[in-house]
Amino acid sequence: MTFTNFDAIPRDRLPALLRAMPKAELHMHVEGSLEPELIFRLAQRNGVALAYPSVEALRAAYAFSDLQSFLDIYYAGASVLLKEQDFFDLAWAYLQRAAADNVLHAEIFFDPQTHTARGVPIETVIKGLDHACRRAHQELRISAKLILCFLRHLSEDEALATFEAALPYKHHFIGVGLDSSERGHPPEKFARVFDRARAAGLHVVAHAGEEGPPEYIRSALDVLEVERIDHGVRSVEDPALLARLAKEGIPLTVCPLSNVKLCVYKTMAEHQLPALLAAGLKATVNSDDPAYFGGYVNQNFVETFAALPQLGAREAYVLARNSFEASFADAAAKAGWIAQLDAAFAAAAQ
Repeated sequence: MTFTNFDAIPRDRLPALLRAMPKAELHMHVEGSLEPELIFRLAQRNGVALAYPSVEALRAAYAFSDLQSFLDIYYAGASVLLKEQDFFDLAWAYLQRAAADNVLHAEIFFDPQTHTARGVPIETVIKGLDHACRRAHQELRISAKLILCFLRHLSEDEALATFEAALPYKHHFIGVGLDSSERGHPPEKFARVFDRARAAGLHVVAHAGEEGPPEYIRSALDVLEVERIDHGVRSVEDPALLARLAKEGIPLTVCPLSNVKLCVYKTMAEHQLPALLAAGLKATVNSDDPAYFGGYVNQNFVETFAALPQLGAREAYVLARNSFEASFADAAAKAGWIAQLDAAFAAAAQ
């Protein structure tokens, strides 16, 4: 079944439908879901001194001028994560929020180098996160998988060392990605480690075209041979690239609130998501770093659709369906989730 009766869904039902519809989240950094309250709780538990006197003072610091200003506070917040239980608590808190937002499947980024640089063993990171994913499957009926990301402001040799250290735990993650500071760190810098990941049978994705130019998107495709582009919004500046992404069906994991918070766009009304969809791209909506950027995936949907009146029920369906189709789940799981999506839209049309 494929839902088609979009005209039967009035616009005033759209916010409720956006919240209720089944969806997948494919671009969420688990360290970026570390809420101030949990930061303070873990700091107290682990005896970590924080630079902020209160939850309110920390949250007030979440005013970013660009990606780097965010990363500075992001890495500071991660300093409270030291033990396997901390990583479990972090991921479990996110997965509960995701389940409440009707996320059926989440592919979760994590940054081991953020933690191993502080002396935390990579085993501690991976096992804590994996425990939360397994518990979520059992108790929340949500599918959750991990994607190990390399920090692009560090060297490729460091990424290769991280990959080698992670290989004994390869059964706990499904792919690798590339994140952190984009400008000045083109994808081709990491060609060797991505070759190793593909040879090991892992999926590959990369951040490109957020702050970096469209050429970074092309490089991620041609050199790293990625299966998805994370962000990718600057592809609208290059018509030939836009056409290629549409023709090849390369998914984009777009993060609207993040793009505004980090000043990629001044306001949500300027966001290019409608243009991406109009060009036939397989765009999806995601939360990126929800604790820092003002909302989890449902908040991203609701605020984006409120600011962009050209987006309606049809686009909501396409975005949600894209999220399932762009996932690394098997065909049977995707078909089951899409059937649930069709049923949600059919109910909304009654």
